[in-house]
Amino acid sequence: MTQKPIVVWSEIPVSDMQKSMVFYQTVFGYDITLDVTGSNPIAVLGNAMGTVGGHLYPGNPAQTGQGPTLHLAVPDKLEDAANRCAQAGGRVLSEPIAIPPGRFVYAQDLDGNSVGLFEPAAA
Repeated sequence: MTQKPIVVWSEIPVSDMQKSMVFYQTVFGYDITLDVTGSNPIAVLGNAMGTVGGHLYPGNPAQTGQGPTLHLAVPDKLEDAANRCAQAGGRVLSEPIAIPPGRFVYAQDLDGNSVGLFEPAAA
C-alpha cells in the first residue's frame, strides 16, 4: 500500500503580502510567484504547485507564540539563514537544535508566525 502524504500544503497568514514575500525570499531563497487567479491572492513559495509546498495569503496570524510551527528547509548553513532571518526583521528564538535528520532553530516571521529554519544533515 502506498503511503499518502501527511502534509498536503501549508498556508501562512500574513498582514503585508509584499513585505512577507521579501522576507521569505531573503531568508529561504525561494522564487515566489504572486497568484491572483483565485478568490484570494497567494504567494507560492518556491513556485511549488505540483508538489507538497506552501504559500502566503492575506490573513490574520495567530497570536505570537500560538499556532503551528512550519519547519522549512534553508538553502545553505543554518547559521547563515538565522542571520538573514534576523536582518530581514524576523526573530530567532533558539540556538541550533540537533536531531537525527539535521538541525533547526525556532524563529518568527514578520507577523510572529512560528517557523523552524531547518538544515538537513549531510548525506
